[in-house]
Amino acid sequence: MNSQKIASSFRSSQKGMSVVGLIFLLSIIAMIALLAAKITPTAMEYLAIKRAIVTAKAAGASVRDMQVAFDKQAEVSYITSIKGSDLMFEKDETGYEVSFYYTKKIPLVGPASLLLEYEGSTAKIKTRTRKAE
Repeated sequence: MNSQKIASSFRSSQKGMSVVGLIFLLSIIAMIALLAAKITPTAMEYLAIKRAIVTAKAAGASVRDMQVAFDKQAEVSYITSIKGSDLMFEKDETGYEVSFYYTKKIPLVGPASLLLEYEGSTAKIKTRTRKAE
């Protein structure tokens, strides 16, 4: 009877993670790290495109000048997702606003893939004011 009491107290004092739980946790961490490794280059390219459109806007007064400036900046920054001809231009009172939109498809496993939609503009964000009712 004394040995049963020792064995039951030993089992109840054990704490921690099982090997199966550890393998499961490590596989989830590995999947998150793999996903981050695949998304990071596209996010870096997106930030480079945002910088390039600001540079292109400052480079010229005509649409063609801005497209050429963007293409030069894209070559230096290794931007491959869009070209100057893909940019959208909207004329306003201060000149042109440059914007872009593109999607990036990242294959994951087998038929599964991740679709990212990127967009940006040189236009300042306009705040909407709500009238009191």
